[in-house]
Amino acid sequence: MMPLQSPLMLWTRPLTVWRLLALLLASEMVRTGFVVSVLPVAGPSLGFSTGLIGLMVGTHYLADALAKGPLGLVTERWGLGRLLTLGAVLGLGVVAGTHFFPSPVWLVLGGVAWGVAYAALWPGVMSASQAFARPERTARALSVSNLVATPAILAGILLVGPLMQTRPETAWAVLLGVQVAALMLALTLWPLQLPKQDSPVGAARNPWAGWSRVGVLLPAAFAQTLAPGLVITLIYPLLARLALPLSALILPGILFGISLGLSLWLAGRLADRTHPRRALAPGLLLLALAFALAALPGLRDRVPLVALILGVGYGAFIAGWNGLVARTLPTGHRAAAWGTVMATESLGNAIGPLLGGAAWQLAGPAGVFGLGAAVFVLTELYYLWPGHKLGAKPVSG
Repeated sequence: MMPLQSPLMLWTRPLTVWRLLALLLASEMVRTGFVVSVLPVAGPSLGFSTGLIGLMVGTHYLADALAKGPLGLVTERWGLGRLLTLGAVLGLGVVAGTHFFPSPVWLVLGGVAWGVAYAALWPGVMSASQAFARPERTARALSVSNLVATPAILAGILLVGPLMQTRPETAWAVLLGVQVAALMLALTLWPLQLPKQDSPVGAARNPWAGWSRVGVLLPAAFAQTLAPGLVITLIYPLLARLALPLSALILPGILFGISLGLSLWLAGRLADRTHPRRALAPGLLLLALAFALAALPGLRDRVPLVALILGVGYGAFIAGWNGLVARTLPTGHRAAAWGTVMATESLGNAIGPLLGGAAWQLAGPAGVFGLGAAVFVLTELYYLWPGHKLGAKPVSG
């Protein structure tokens, strides 16, 4: 029975963490559905131009990325539950206001305010997951928290999008209903405060103690989101180049999901029991191998193999990375440190598509995947460089 119970026993306060994860799921489904599916389809009927929608989405995500670090400090002082409730209220206001009282000014300004408040969500969930994780299962707890929102993001694209095209009122009702549920969940978390960590006397005098180790993480955080970002907007052009229908991704997708799940759990056990680098290093090498295989001629016949290697590599990488971050972040300002790292990851996600598009224009798929393989190899060398000793021990500060 233990294998079945163990996923539920990753945290000392599982009900609190599962409410946080449910709030994350609901919030990501609404945000993705709103900016990816609803606005592009409903924009013309609401009087919104493509440029205005792009401005709203861009400023929203930029506000989210830039506010992640500062909002972490606010979370520590004001309380995570209050900020999560504020974000849920603003999200409901933006979605409902756009539907019932569409206004370009409200869309942009409301989107920016929503982005600033939303910035507390991901760092708050990750820092709470780390704070309440059982010490021997920290890497696995953080990996589950990191990946749990993926189905909700896909639902925002694959469920809300078709609904908006065929039954728009139902799509709006789904978004509003899920956001109301998010607000109810946030209200149940209103009193939640992240546990305060004891800091040494020297660290109390110097609030920046331990932050140099966070700085060491940032180049790698940027690089490892930059590499997958290279291909995120090129899936359909790649399928067209390979003369493959979308249905051809069903089997590779299944292989990716199964291998990811198994690798994540096994590599998470390895990272928790030994050292995160033992999962991180082979994960990065496998990701580099998968991208290198994709860069070679004849990719059409190797898509299932590439998907399998990607799943194993990504699972190991996610487990190792989360374990490494947990060991490295200063305990005194954990939410702010998580926000800083995740803001840097957001920059990698933003720049990746720009470089990927340029590489596609210059060298086609081989250029995109070759560049991605090089980024993963350089990231691996960075982690193995002996000078910074990433993940040597937890830092107090």
